[in-house]
Amino acid sequence: MQLQDVLYGIAITNLVGVTNREVTALTFDSRQIIKDAVFFAIKGSLSDGHKYIADTINAGASVVVCEQIPELTQAEVTYIQVENTSVALGAMTANFYHNPSSKLKLIGITGTNGKTTIATILFKLFRELGFSVGLISTVQNHINDTIIPATHTTPNPVALNELLQDMVDGGCEYCFMEVSSHAVVQHRIEGLTFAGGVFSNITHDHLDFHKTFDNYIKAKKTFFDGLPATAFALTNLDDRNGMVMLQNTRATKQTYALKQLADFKAKVVENSFNGLHLDIDHSDVFFKLVGSFNAYNLLAVYGTAVLLGQDKLAVLTALSNLTGAEGRFDYITSSQNIIGIVDYAHTPDAVQNVLSTIQDIRKGTEQVITIIGCGGDRDKTKRPVMAQVACDWSDKVILTSDNPRSENPQTIVEEMEKGVSPTNKRKTLSIVDRREAIKTACHLARPGDIILLAGKGHEKYQEINGVRYHFDDKEILTEQLNLIS
Repeated sequence: MQLQDVLYGIAITNLVGVTNREVTALTFDSRQIIKDAVFFAIKGSLSDGHKYIADTINAGASVVVCEQIPELTQAEVTYIQVENTSVALGAMTANFYHNPSSKLKLIGITGTNGKTTIATILFKLFRELGFSVGLISTVQNHINDTIIPATHTTPNPVALNELLQDMVDGGCEYCFMEVSSHAVVQHRIEGLTFAGGVFSNITHDHLDFHKTFDNYIKAKKTFFDGLPATAFALTNLDDRNGMVMLQNTRATKQTYALKQLADFKAKVVENSFNGLHLDIDHSDVFFKLVGSFNAYNLLAVYGTAVLLGQDKLAVLTALSNLTGAEGRFDYITSSQNIIGIVDYAHTPDAVQNVLSTIQDIRKGTEQVITIIGCGGDRDKTKRPVMAQVACDWSDKVILTSDNPRSENPQTIVEEMEKGVSPTNKRKTLSIVDRREAIKTACHLARPGDIILLAGKGHEKYQEINGVRYHFDDKEILTEQLNLIS
């Protein structure tokens, strides 16, 4: 492709060299250079791509996009100076792949909790309605029935545009995509054309990256600020920051809620382990998903589908038969009638949502035993809060390891223990080994009790000192429950 075509719409502050030349690939990784590639020198948190410009040229790069042109330049290389290389990467990648997001209806879902469930159910719903559909999510990516493993909630711009182009080539009419706050700040969605945006909620999370809750809110809001006038912006009116998301958007503003009047309204009639009975837009419907938090997720899906022009009755009929995403309130029942629930809840609010749902459903005589940990190299401020929430809503709590990554798991557990009040200490155990924690919970459980295994959900690994070991919460919980049956 001609470089000048890739540069369409890019604000260039300085140019050295020619733009009427062919380029073969775009990359920000100096290890992935091929002949006549464009290298983007990005200043990251761990390294500065400007240090590798000479190496990439030696490896075959013919174009360098940077924020500062080197003092020594080579005549056969084109140097393009921009204000922000990450922004240029997103926009130029979209051009390089012929702007695939504009050739389908791309819907972005953002929020602290619920993104994966909303995106996954939307994907399943539109497949059920007969459409060719793509999905970009934390759990896995899809092009219709083809599964592509997911490495990040939102892929980097090159991988993202390549995946979107594959969806276009596969005939997809829609794509439902999780949009993380990291992706917004790091400009991974730059250059994409969205047909709609959905906001689920915002609670305490990712402060290790954003530093303040205000910055976290601004990151989410930036996504809606960037939506075009042709798009819709659907927000959770019951979330105290729901309307903040819509303050500056050009998109058509729409709302959903359980507690107040909104464009899309629902009421929980009954909530049980068998599912949700909702009055949704004056229609009485039973759903397979469990919990009031899933009532919000279902309402967001319903509203999105209607805003995309789908028939209300057809949507509700199809939705009533669908299940949620893997590792989201995933539950099993042992022969001893012990219920085990695996959930990805890894924020204080998500843990409280799951536990409050269990409290709503429980009969009152059974114990709720919660196994919970916190990830290493992540927001440390939420660790004591997570433990406190688990203790306040459970009869017994086992504090354990999650993905310690480069941190000492014992230290993480000790930081969680600071959130355990003196009155809650008697019902709290600390068992660093996650497998042993699960085994202990199963032995503590009596017939009828409920075990919540929170934090890892769909993940099939535990990351310790940079190495990922096979670890499947649901697999181990099932195995241990069967041993005591």
